[in-house]
Amino acid sequence: MLVFSSAKELLAALPPPFTSLGLVPTMGALHQGHLSLVERAMKENSHVVVSIYVNPTQFNRLEDLERYPRNIEEDLKTLAPYSSKVVVYAPTDEDLYPAGIQAKSYAFGTLTQYLEGAYRPGHFDGVATVIESLFSKITPTKAYFGEKDFQQVQVIKALVALLALEVEIISCPILRAEDGLALSSRNVLLTTEQREAAPKLYQTLQTIIEKRNQWNVQEMTAHFFEQIEAVPNFTIDYFAVADPKTLVPVDQLFPSKSYRIFVAVYAGATRLIDTVEFHRK
Repeated sequence: MLVFSSAKELLAALPPPFTSLGLVPTMGALHQGHLSLVERAMKENSHVVVSIYVNPTQFNRLEDLERYPRNIEEDLKTLAPYSSKVVVYAPTDEDLYPAGIQAKSYAFGTLTQYLEGAYRPGHFDGVATVIESLFSKITPTKAYFGEKDFQQVQVIKALVALLALEVEIISCPILRAEDGLALSSRNVLLTTEQREAAPKLYQTLQTIIEKRNQWNVQEMTAHFFEQIEAVPNFTIDYFAVADPKTLVPVDQLFPSKSYRIFVAVYAGATRLIDTVEFHRK
């Protein structure tokens, strides 16, 4: 597995023929969800770069940054079967942030005003800053992101439009464990008891989806809080039904319209997010 800490050296080392370059940005602690992005990128590009970098500017709390799982050796083992077509970019801080580690400010409108944006001020400025740096250094043809972070995907699409970048953003479906829990690098931080209880999150969302034509937003919200607050050591940051384009939460549902549910829950000290789409008949 070829690993580079310098984007300039990485691009110089990519072998011909060179027709397109796929980028899969990650913060490491790779799991099958990441690999599904890598596999799609391999099908659609002549070369693929997987970046591994825990970006400090998108963390609101120092303790969350310090707790984030890191194991580059295991990540490289996970990627080893793809080494014929994949190279790894594990940049230094100086390579991504040559002027110092600091987030820029962007104007994304409603996309960052609600949901994660409301509960993690400055988070998306940090995300956009590191993605802008990655895009400028790697200059990918396509970049791949998972829909578990749906709000992040919308923000990155807005970033591309704002800066008129020539990269196609590919949004990929959420990958889940057999019990329904959305795959996440943070799942390894769950205790045995928390991991056993965590599927309740998706199960509750599924019940709400089944009742989407009978329940209003208030009933959906009440059911979610009732079910999740009954789980020991689980606390809710938010439950919201929102317009998938603007990400503005709604309190009334209309027929023949698409919506997304967004949730964030703490299982002990570990924060879990999930999202599901539904259509109202």
